[in-house]
Amino acid sequence: QVHLVESGGGSAPAGGSLTLSCVASGLTFSDACVAWFRQKSGTERQWVAVLHTNNGSPLYLFPVKGRFNVFKDTVNNTVYLQMNNLNYDDTATYYCAAGLGGRCPRPTPEYNYWGQGTQVTVAS
Repeated sequence: QVHLVESGGGSAPAGGSLTLSCVASGLTFSDACVAWFRQKSGTERQWVAVLHTNNGSPLYLFPVKGRFNVFKDTVNNTVYLQMNNLNYDDTATYYCAAGLGGRCPRPTPEYNYWGQGTQVTVAS
């Protein structure tokens, strides 16, 4: 059974940094499309960063480009989302999602596995 577990969320001041982790069990991150999504209160879940762990360059949603960095640690089967220069608009619940196969990025329903989410709150 596959599980994705996010951690690293919390509170940060505007301009601060947080690094989220997504650890997989039952799934190897050596060949998967892994995305970070966020969901703000009252809105739909939206991807912010995506990485295929076997090929390709990461992609970022425009508002986070240059501030967020997604990268993998294959040894620890973990994908990270490093978030710098945070602002109030980054406040959301962040989820990691993984999809098998080469299509990356992909429509939200095509991600096979999801974590439970971790809350990020940035002070205004």
